[in-house]
Order: sequence, then C-alpha cells, then structure tokens
Amino acid sequence: MEKTQMLEQTRKLAQITPGKAIVFGIGALLLAPTVISLLKPVAKATIKTGVVLYEKTKSSLAETAEVLGDIVAEAKAEVIAERDHQVVLPSGVNSEPSLHDS
Repeated sequence: MEKTQMLEQTRKLAQITPGKAIVFGIGALLLAPTVISLLKPVAKATIKTGVVLYEKTKSSLAETAEVLGDIVAEAKAEVIAERDHQVVLPSGVNSEPSLHDS
C-alpha cells in the first residue's frame, strides 16, 4: 500500500464522529463474546502445537548435548592417551614411539 493511500485511510478514520465511535464500541462489545468463543479453539490449538514443538525440541537438544558430551569426553581421553605415549628425548623434542622401539 502506498503512503498516500495509508494517509487517506487514516484521515477517513479520524473523521469518525463520536456517535459512530460509540456505535462501533457497542458493536464490538456485543460481538466480543462470539468472537472470543470462535477464536478460543484456534488459540488453544496453536498453543498446544507450540507446547508439543517445545517438548520435541527440548528432547532433541538434550540428546544432542549428550552426544556432544560423549564426543568431548572421548576426545579428551584420546589426547591424554596420546600424551602418555609420547617419548621425551633428551633434547626436549617430543616424538611418537616408533615400531622399532621396545
């Protein structure tokens, strides 16, 4: 919608007389219970869907965190194992043990 059209609509709304505003207000009050009763099942279904999605996401994130924790623990164990298997030479240079070392 262009700015000019929006301005036109705003001007038209601003020209509503107090009598019309009262009629609109009363109409809204009379229709509110009907509209609310119609929208309640929609709102409830939307919220229910949101709760289900939240629970599934929460479960998936917990599983992912557990898998990542396992991977980190395995990586740390491998680093420690590799560090324990390294041989420190007199010059201070680290080297992997060779197949010929016994």
